[in-house]
Amino acid sequence: MNTNENKVTESAVSASVKNSVAAIPLDEINVSDPRLFQSNSIWAYFERLRNEDPVHYCKESEFGPFWSITKYKDVMEVEMNPAVFSSATENGGITIIDGNLGLGVEMFIGMDNPEHDKHRKAVNPMLSAATLARLEGTIRERTRKVLRGLPIGETFNGVERVSIELTTLMLATLFDFPLEDRKLLTHWSEVATAMPGSQAFISDEYKKQELDKCLEYFTRLWKERAKLPPAPDFISMMAHSDATNKMTPDQFLGNLILLIVGGNDTTRNSMSASILALSQNPDQYKKLCANPKLVESMVPEIIRWQTPLASMRRTALADYELGGKTIKKGDKVMMWYVSANRDEEAIETPEEFIIDRRRPRQHLAFGFGIHRCLGNRLAEMQIQVLWEEILKLWPEPCISVVGEPKRVYSCILRGYEEMLVQINP
Repeated sequence: MNTNENKVTESAVSASVKNSVAAIPLDEINVSDPRLFQSNSIWAYFERLRNEDPVHYCKESEFGPFWSITKYKDVMEVEMNPAVFSSATENGGITIIDGNLGLGVEMFIGMDNPEHDKHRKAVNPMLSAATLARLEGTIRERTRKVLRGLPIGETFNGVERVSIELTTLMLATLFDFPLEDRKLLTHWSEVATAMPGSQAFISDEYKKQELDKCLEYFTRLWKERAKLPPAPDFISMMAHSDATNKMTPDQFLGNLILLIVGGNDTTRNSMSASILALSQNPDQYKKLCANPKLVESMVPEIIRWQTPLASMRRTALADYELGGKTIKKGDKVMMWYVSANRDEEAIETPEEFIIDRRRPRQHLAFGFGIHRCLGNRLAEMQIQVLWEEILKLWPEPCISVVGEPKRVYSCILRGYEEMLVQINP
């Protein structure tokens, strides 16, 4: 895979794969199988559901029965009805694995209103436009340093050397976390999100043990910050907010995991995707180099194209009619953002990666409604700064991905474990 290849799409599907998927009885299709995401072979399944059964009931899966919502307008309808479709942990939470990744902790994204808004407002100032403006210089300086340290003409893992390093540095800044221990943040994020069956998953006991260490570390920081005047970091803000300063340990750990995963996995995987997308689409890479201002419209297109958070779960609190189907009270409802962002009825030529797309922000990668991603502007800024600095260093197309990337085993996150990259100016 290099910049000399013809333009391809991430979700390109061969006729043989489509024929194979078409032969599966509709009621046996299960898009929650993490192997389909790891092998990048999920696309034909979603295409068939969008065309034939956009509100689809899966009777059997390793996660139990669930509804798949695969079209843009239907996902929007679920998102805009939080009174009917609950995110609350006590009703199942926000992931296909019951109890928020099976952790059994409470996080504010796993709350319904009014509690959700109270907790969200406690950390919202940390991601305000004013705060982001203050952080931009730090982000840019660190990005330059990381890029200048990359080997030229040699193969390296872009996920580790670029994406993880930049997002972990940013997370440490947001938490005012000791930089020398920042790799712990990546570790805790990966432990929290590892699904049974993945290489990163060892056991439920190991997961609990490691996240207890996370809670212990941050509790120490909390106690220190609570004694000091309020400061602009997540821990201080929660310690000094009336909405969050009396959280239980489970609530504190839940919100930590939410902020760590939200700040690490999603941005990091979009950064890696940006390198892959431009390597796979050399015409777009040349277009970007010819007009670097297109970075602004490319960033939301990257996020749509990747959709780093593949899915989000809701639980029906009442019977509800959607797409001609009756979702029963208590049913698990999966919104597949990754499919909605490929819906040709909502997005023009959704299979293509187009950096100057006419309406690049028309996507659902950040969710919608009251649970729309809190850190969306920070994520976009980090990716924009990355490519602005890349183009300053290497103004011609010179970055390519070597071979197929190694993808994450998950139907919750769409990400990369390894991506071999070369820079040849």
